[in-house]
Amino acid sequence: MARAYGVDLRERVLGLTEEGVSIRQAAARFEVGVSTAIVWVRRLRDGGERMARKQGKPRGSKLDRYEAFLLELVRAEPDITLEEMQQALLRKVSFAASVTTIWRFFESRGITFKKNRARFRTRA
Repeated sequence: MARAYGVDLRERVLGLTEEGVSIRQAAARFEVGVSTAIVWVRRLRDGGERMARKQGKPRGSKLDRYEAFLLELVRAEPDITLEEMQQALLRKVSFAASVTTIWRFFESRGITFKKNRARFRTRA
């Protein structure tokens, strides 16, 4: 993933444009893309934003808003499968999610579904 330009470079470009130099000239002087400089100046004018924004996807799951629903499913029926949870999500709240998404949702919360150890006896 590409990284954001340094704060010092951003400040120099913005400082030059605040002195009256055109955005295109400031971009050429510091060898940054014209569109990048335009975005920086627009963000400064619109909201006073001088720092780079965070990059990447925000943390979290699309299932976060259904947390109470999913936890209630597990509480009501501890042996429920991921496929059954998937069907319940679709049927009751009209939300489609893959089995993998549901698994990752529970894994991120430290909730695991252990197999019944009584079925797997060790040989003596």
